[in-house]
Amino acid sequence: MERNKPLVIKTISEFHRLRGLPKPEHPLISVVNLESVKHLPGNQPTSLAFDFYSISLKRNFNTKVKYGQQQYDFDEGIMFFISPSQVFGIDVEKNELLTKPSGWMLLIHPDFLWNTPLAKTIKQYEYFNYSVNEALHISEKEEAMIIGIMQNMEQEYRSNIDKFSQDVIIAQLELLLTYSERFYNRQFITRKKTNHQILGRLEKLLADHFNSYNLMTKGLPTVQYIANTLNVSPSYLSGLLKALTGQNTQQHIHDKLIEKAKEKLSTTDLSVSEIAYELGFEHSQSFSKLFKSKTKQSPLEFRQSFN
Repeated sequence: MERNKPLVIKTISEFHRLRGLPKPEHPLISVVNLESVKHLPGNQPTSLAFDFYSISLKRNFNTKVKYGQQQYDFDEGIMFFISPSQVFGIDVEKNELLTKPSGWMLLIHPDFLWNTPLAKTIKQYEYFNYSVNEALHISEKEEAMIIGIMQNMEQEYRSNIDKFSQDVIIAQLELLLTYSERFYNRQFITRKKTNHQILGRLEKLLADHFNSYNLMTKGLPTVQYIANTLNVSPSYLSGLLKALTGQNTQQHIHDKLIEKAKEKLSTTDLSVSEIAYELGFEHSQSFSKLFKSKTKQSPLEFRQSFN
């Protein structure tokens, strides 16, 4: 897995097509009943990555999953959570294809969240990190509650969309995430939690840098600076990130920058030039060029998509 470039599934529509599902009713959010999946992942690549969040609740899932560099533990749990760009692989034996998984998947594209407070707070839920490598074990009663929340979200986007639809769905999603956090905290009392220390320290380092005035005064952190702070060599750090996320250190920095730019474009009235300055760019043209290379939209086009 470490040596193979992951297949990146960029859109929810692409996921539906690959799994033999009908076209999604909403391009940025989908609730999938796994019993309706026609194409099982028997011949899929060694590793995959989504450009959207995935929350899965699966039964009869007897396969081996590799998440980052580690095996993912499904021995007792049935729920797992994947963030955009995280690399995972599923090792499916031929005899295991005879047992079809059941359950539900909730797929949410980050752009569905960008004009909401959840765009920032969703990153605070620890179970979306590589440091968590075991599935969530829940009771039958809790499972029914989680499925009910997913079905409420599905019913909302299947109904006539109005100005309240997104708020209703976001409220349901926040409820699901909060319950999941409660269940995971309970689980960690009795089960050992494995932490990937370097990746955890990197995420904190970048979060602190991007949430302070360092961008304006110091600009983007360099790969050398990050490696020195983490006490590893630049080549080791990039190799580690490539194995865990499919991206090198510079790409990881740029992704964090684009996340911050999207937040400012969708939640403030700052001009593109002002945002570029706050993000450490001397020239707004350089910022716009990088943004468009990453999102296929100019900053103004992205902002206008919310109006």
